[in-house]
Amino acid sequence: MLAIFRYKNVLLTIFLIIPSIKILAQVEIVNAFPNLEFEQVVDIQYANVNSNRLFVVSQPGVIYSFVNTQEASEKNVFLDITSKVLSGGEQGLLGLAFHPDYANNGLFFINYTVANPRRTIISRLSVSNVDPHKADLLSETIVMSVEQPYSNHNGGQIVFGPDRYLYTSFGDGGSGGDPQNHGQNRQTLLGTIARIDVDNVQGDLNYSIPDTNPFKGNSLGYREEIYAYGVRNAWRFSFDGKGNLWAADVGQNAWEEIHLIENGKNYGWRIMEGSHCFNPSSGCDQTGLELPIWEYEHGSAFGFSITGGFVYEGDQVAGLLGKYVYGDFVTGNIWALGINESDKTNTLLADTEYRISTFGVDQNNELYFADYTSGNVFKFRSEPTSVGHNEAAYSYKLFQNYPNPFNPSTTIEYSIPAVDVPSRIEGHKVVLKVYDVIGNEITTLVNEIKTSGIYTVKWEASNQPSGIYIAKLQAGGFQSSTKMILVK
Repeated sequence: MLAIFRYKNVLLTIFLIIPSIKILAQVEIVNAFPNLEFEQVVDIQYANVNSNRLFVVSQPGVIYSFVNTQEASEKNVFLDITSKVLSGGEQGLLGLAFHPDYANNGLFFINYTVANPRRTIISRLSVSNVDPHKADLLSETIVMSVEQPYSNHNGGQIVFGPDRYLYTSFGDGGSGGDPQNHGQNRQTLLGTIARIDVDNVQGDLNYSIPDTNPFKGNSLGYREEIYAYGVRNAWRFSFDGKGNLWAADVGQNAWEEIHLIENGKNYGWRIMEGSHCFNPSSGCDQTGLELPIWEYEHGSAFGFSITGGFVYEGDQVAGLLGKYVYGDFVTGNIWALGINESDKTNTLLADTEYRISTFGVDQNNELYFADYTSGNVFKFRSEPTSVGHNEAAYSYKLFQNYPNPFNPSTTIEYSIPAVDVPSRIEGHKVVLKVYDVIGNEITTLVNEIKTSGIYTVKWEASNQPSGIYIAKLQAGGFQSSTKMILVK
């Protein structure tokens, strides 16, 4: 498989052999909230207050909030606007951004699709004065409205940059191949990433144009909100700690691409798809176009629809530090792209079965992603390693399997503490079995010595009938069981 990496305007061609297993040592993926499930997750955010809560955006029109702990079992409906949202396909409630001063002003912004006519709405709301875990629905003010000629390529991301301006993407208007050439038309906001100042108003607008926007004050009819253009469908983008704007632009027929977005730049669509001519299909004029820093060709080894992520800046997964982590919605592949001069590699983290719809970070910059199909939210963490008898960090525990209900497979997670007798350095004898609801043994998943750590095991139940099953863990004098539901 061929992939292209661009670094400091130098193209590096890399031939990658992609195995179907995780290949970056000491990194694993776990269900971050095994007791919570959501529907059609499209965004994960946190409010910049010290509340240790996460917010999950559900495409039909609901925003949930909950305490950011693995044991969380209750989710709160922060906002429900399903009655006004046009949802389905690439439409719906697509983005959430908290004002940088949310702790004091309680303001947040959302991006959603409505009908008659079909358009993207960017609106401002405030948190309730009565309940800090609820939005005030009556506080909504429409900030921007952009008509969408087709149902696809609506973009959807909204993010506050380090400059405190609000950035958003609208997609190229949809259909296929950008039939109206919005990407190269600076008189429309379609095919752009826009930047506005929501703390000030200008004329009859509910925002103002930043002085440094590239087309402010132009006499050619260009939209002054434009920050960058020539973008097909930048579904997810994010800022890193250095202020760089990373955007993954979903491709047309052949190439998926990643850009570092800069003020006033033209990123090529529809002249280019990635670093390749699209319209015309050959001999295109690339003058003034910014080519991607990374792209991959369509195919089962890579994917067909890129989902942008984040540069990892947390402290729990040393193996990801400083890498741009992203995925593919169709194949479930997740990669870590080296972005430093000394690290120009693209490493496969996992070949999953998930529909990776979005990534997100919490207030500690730890990284999450969502599976659109199951509604589960997953987290990256370092793999546990064996520890000595004075280094106990875990307890005996059998976690709820995920997904649950499931079909045809599910993952069971458990933890084992360090041994407490120095001579027992071999660890603990661990037995994990599955029984049916009347106590018949179905299978043995684990029967071996385990040292301290958190472990996962997958149960493939395609040959079993629908019903309730029991996973039972025995280790030392500890026993625990959990109920699993197979639905076919």
